[in-house]
Amino acid sequence: MLLQTDRLSSQFPLRHLSVLVFHLLLTHSCRGQSQLMGPPQPIVATLGHDVILPCHLEPEMDVTADTLEWTRSDLNPIFVNVLRAGQDLQNTRNPSYKGRTSLFRDELKHGNISLKLSEVQLSDLGTYTCDIPLNFKHSFVKLVLASGPSSPPLISLSGLDGQSGGVVLQCESAGWYPEPEVLWLDAEGKLLSAGPPETVRGPDDLYTVSSRVTVEKRPSSSFTCRVQHHNTTRTTQTHFHVPDDFFKLQSSSSPIIIGLAVSLAVCILLMMAVSLFFLWREHIFKTKRKHSNGDQSLNEGERGQLMKPDAVQMEALKLERSLAAEAKSPSSSSFKWPLVSRQKFEEEQQRREDTEEEVHVLEEKLQKETRGVERLHTDLQRGGEEKRRGGGGEEEGDEGGDEEEGGGDEGETTH
Repeated sequence: MLLQTDRLSSQFPLRHLSVLVFHLLLTHSCRGQSQLMGPPQPIVATLGHDVILPCHLEPEMDVTADTLEWTRSDLNPIFVNVLRAGQDLQNTRNPSYKGRTSLFRDELKHGNISLKLSEVQLSDLGTYTCDIPLNFKHSFVKLVLASGPSSPPLISLSGLDGQSGGVVLQCESAGWYPEPEVLWLDAEGKLLSAGPPETVRGPDDLYTVSSRVTVEKRPSSSFTCRVQHHNTTRTTQTHFHVPDDFFKLQSSSSPIIIGLAVSLAVCILLMMAVSLFFLWREHIFKTKRKHSNGDQSLNEGERGQLMKPDAVQMEALKLERSLAAEAKSPSSSSFKWPLVSRQKFEEEQQRREDTEEEVHVLEEKLQKETRGVERLHTDLQRGGEEKRRGGGGEEEGDEGGDEEEGGGDEGETTH
């Protein structure tokens, strides 16, 4: 009896031990089958707002006592958030994430390891790793940043296109990240051809984009400016209707614009001609004044020399010697001037020739400018007359069509 009791008592711990081992093996096998699951698509965050990076075990399992890590491989240190046996290790965290990351403690028993990131910054852009190191499980979550404006884009009339007779529309939208794209659509939803948009990045790292398009009169002159991101569904748009009277006003104002352009060109050329004329006159006056001052000073000097008795006697002796030489020389038939007087005469002659040449050059330039103004005025007048003739032909065609329609109605009434 005692032997049987000892045998039963020795078997009792073994049975409990086997149950415990079986339970541990079952738990380990369940852990081995669980997988960390992340989102299939990138997570889109808005600058300055909070975002949640999803990560959970499937099937769910309690990870309260495990070591849980969120990291970014491009950082140093790489740790974004570390939780070990329920304790948050703040010292291991990257300084740029201090006070901005946390886990959902109540959800850890269900295998939810999602990370909450507060006040998203531009530097938070990247790929994060959700990791349970002891079980060799990890998952990746990509975070992209996007920001859009709080109001729809603004459309305004930017100007007129004189060549095509169209209207230039401008669309502007601010507060975007990353840089968006701008699309112009007509009333039927078809894309319109527009030039490349202009983009400006502000000090807050947000973009302001603007685009222009030239539109012509259509059955329904309604147009749409749509601004959107390439990789997200964030989009905003504004519709705009151009009145038909505006196209008529634009077409009727074309001759006026041409006339104003002609008048402006003529005025500019006339101002240039008048300026050249006054510059020429001023140059002539300065030259004459300079020559007259030089001659006057020279004459005064000569007069002062002649007023002296010695100078009078010297000049008389020179004149007598010159006359005597002329009388002795039979081959000489003309009076020889003193050397100083001849040099002055040649210099004065050269100055006059230079002045006449400058006047001739200025006259040629003035004639060329005048001919250019006349040709421009003639071409613009011809263009205005041809455009008016074309408009008159269209009006006569419209009146003829109206008369034919009226005749058809009278025939139906008679019948």
